[in-house]
Amino acid sequence: MLAGEFRNGTTFEMDGQVLQVVEFQHVKPGKGAAFVRVKMKNVITGAVTERSFNPTDKYEAAYVERRDMQYLYNEGDLYYFMDNETYEQIPISKDTLGDDFRFVKENENCKVCSYKGNVYAVEAPLFVELEITETDPGFKGNTATNTLKPAKVETGATVQVPLFIEQGERIKIDTRTGEYLERCKK
Repeated sequence: MLAGEFRNGTTFEMDGQVLQVVEFQHVKPGKGAAFVRVKMKNVITGAVTERSFNPTDKYEAAYVERRDMQYLYNEGDLYYFMDNETYEQIPISKDTLGDDFRFVKENENCKVCSYKGNVYAVEAPLFVELEITETDPGFKGNTATNTLKPAKVETGATVQVPLFIEQGERIKIDTRTGEYLERCKK
């Protein structure tokens, strides 16, 4: 793959690292040779860097596999996932799971990302519906203020919710930010 063929989302190998193009720009200055300015993210560490490339530089294309898998259970620091097509079960270390995984309950589907057979990340669903298991009593009519209180959900994670939310209610959470979105309909 030539650097001049880079597009948003393209993954390639460089210096033993797997990188994904976040943003690119072909620059043709009035004087001198053209170049490609690229903002890229290391898919394994998440580090974002910027660099300029000669459009004729060659790089190996990297194929990152993203499979839908179901989270089954955990034993200590190992979390077990099942492939939805082959029913094969694989253990994944707790270190590989992101912070957003604290909102995932058993039997929930996730995207498991791997490169050359090595799992490097697990993407939780963007939004989850969870039940409040523990919180202070709610107050009717207390919707005017933007005051929040802590509430524990069924996965054990703590979320800030409005004062009117009560124990036993189901709420929708954005797993990327860990924020309360709305109350779920029963």
